Amino acid sequence: MPHHVTLDLADPDEAIRGAMERGHTRADLFRRGGAAVVAGGLVIGGLPSIALGAPSRQQDIEILNFALLLEFLEAAFYVEAVERGALSGETLSFARVVRDHELAHVEFLQEALGSRAISRPTFDFKGTTSDPTKFRATSIVLEDTGVSAYNGQGPRLTKPTLAVAATIVSVEARHAAWIRRIVAGPDYEGGASSYPAPASLDPALTKAQVESAVAATGFIKG
Repeated sequence: MPHHVTLDLADPDEAIRGAMERGHTRADLFRRGGAAVVAGGLVIGGLPSIALGAPSRQQDIEILNFALLLEFLEAAFYVEAVERGALSGETLSFARVVRDHELAHVEFLQEALGSRAISRPTFDFKGTTSDPTKFRATSIVLEDTGVSAYNGQGPRLTKPTLAVAATIVSVEARHAAWIRRIVAGPDYEGGASSYPAPASLDPALTKAQVESAVAATGFIKG
């Protein structure tokens, strides 16, 4: 993954808005089954080093590429889960809808980043996509982590890019609530920790915390 990246754009803010608009008008592109995730050459150690300075165009690109890695991971997970054919009922409906959302997020970020977007990694989900119980548990972790990652990087984005990231993180939060309801509802015997909205405030994870959590899964192969 490149460590020094810039947008190949005369007006980055306008380009991001354009990518957002195009993503909305082309939603049908993501309503397809069995979309394949193309292998790339990324390893977890190649994550961009995100500066801790004031928001800047350069930092936006590094953070958006970090977000793109997470979206690649989620998209591949849901694509594979649907393809494996082990899911049914509302769990399958959830997987199909979220697959399409994550694929849309991937294209959205790729368009915003242009030629500086990272390549797709390869993945090994270690059987979690073939077992409904493991799939649901992993989905909760992925969606919760995604929300916390966006929350953690939001303050480091410029205002126009932060507004765009907010349109993604709100959808990720809806995913997290949906899968929690599937797993624990309607009785929620586990108490508040199992609720669709388990807390009044969502945590914000640092890049290092997210990087460690993702690396620990062993899902990203290179």
